[in-house]
Amino acid sequence: MPPDDANNSGQASADGEDLGLRAAQQEVDAWIRSTGKGYFSELTNLARLLEETGELARIYSRTRGELKAKPGEDVSDAALQEEMGDVLFVLMCLANQADIDLGAALNQVLAKFRKRDGKRHQQ
Repeated sequence: MPPDDANNSGQASADGEDLGLRAAQQEVDAWIRSTGKGYFSELTNLARLLEETGELARIYSRTRGELKAKPGEDVSDAALQEEMGDVLFVLMCLANQADIDLGAALNQVLAKFRKRDGKRHQQ
């Protein structure tokens, strides 16, 4: 179940507008529920997350690493954006299933990094 609307500054958007994390989680949930199937199991969604992450890694290895793209393989910026979106979508599915507010999770990890690493990389 995604977080409720409280303190949501993002806009739900079928028209391509940016969404806040909370609104995005809610939109993913609404879409999943509209399909009639509902969510895949969490284990299946974890496998899907790994699959999508692998597709993201494939593009990076061919555009920023030593590997060359195969003939006809799409490693464009548009393909990279799509794979990042796929990773984010499946992560939001898992967060919704676990009742995790990704905005709150991100705020917590940013606070951790600021405290732990705030001066670590300064010269």
